[in-house]
Amino acid sequence: MTDTTETTRASSTRASRLRRGRVPALVCVPIAALLLAGCTTDADPAPTDAPSVSATPTTCLEPGAESDSVRVSGGFGEKPSIELAAPLAAETSQQTVVVAGKGPSTEVGDVVRVAITVFDAESGAELSTAGYTGDSGEQLTISGQFYVPGIEGALSCARAGSRTVTVASAADMQPATPGTAAPNPAAVIVVDTFSLVPTSATGEPQAAVEGFPEVTLADDGRPTVTIPDADPPTDLRIEVLKKGDGEVVPDPANVTVQYQGVTWRTGEVFDESWGRGSVASFSTDQVVSGFAEAMIGQTVGSQVVVIVPPADGYGDAGEPGAEIEPTDTLVFVIDILAVA
Repeated sequence: MTDTTETTRASSTRASRLRRGRVPALVCVPIAALLLAGCTTDADPAPTDAPSVSATPTTCLEPGAESDSVRVSGGFGEKPSIELAAPLAAETSQQTVVVAGKGPSTEVGDVVRVAITVFDAESGAELSTAGYTGDSGEQLTISGQFYVPGIEGALSCARAGSRTVTVASAADMQPATPGTAAPNPAAVIVVDTFSLVPTSATGEPQAAVEGFPEVTLADDGRPTVTIPDADPPTDLRIEVLKKGDGEVVPDPANVTVQYQGVTWRTGEVFDESWGRGSVASFSTDQVVSGFAEAMIGQTVGSQVVVIVPPADGYGDAGEPGAEIEPTDTLVFVIDILAVA
């Protein structure tokens, strides 16, 4: 295990301290060339304690003559094809519902499972596609920060179970960070929205285990941890607070979670995903070993508490930036939301 910390541009240093080593940008999906603005995997940005950037409020696209004119073939969940009566320019982006869904509507901050195909709006040629293998789609976060605006517009305000066709203007298809990619054309984007990933654990409550910290939950699911007035155990211990009925987390796995970390010594939060506008996604082989062990073998939908002794956390070096001393025992509350 190494203790290298890293941050993404929109995350605080604390939000990445549980990671170890160089972590690929998990939002870089197969259609990254069109989806992402300034997303890189080669550099480790300098740490910063600046607060997280708030997500941009969702602006729902309206239907228009150009989005209404696109003929989409293929069933929901199947890779689509399109027919254009004429090349489309779309001075402003438009969105038309092709198949109406009945589930919840997506918005900025949501993690969604979708299938998506992007076409050139002038020629109708396919540019990129993802999410049509299996039945759960591609997992994407509507961050309000990283994506090309046209893609975020296509993902937002869509009900689960729906198929939408978006005609995104060339202006909305450009990266938010100029110069990070070649200019993109106006695009036609067909999105099948399968589901929204929950933002907190949904499993059945379990009986508390004696000797573990007490965990109380706010209405939004954010935990508050109360440390016992006792010395911490010297071995790693795991308690299941909620038992989910989803798939078992393999080793390794890409997981989506909410989490909070506190030190046993102070009871203070040193790192959490709560309040950052989005859940966290990473691989179990890229976090400190105690955090990973708490997730592996558990089921999606579960909430677990893990007591992590120094040897399974940050070891002899500690983590000075988070005021974690070499002798500190850590406590994490982890809501396991999805496995990708």
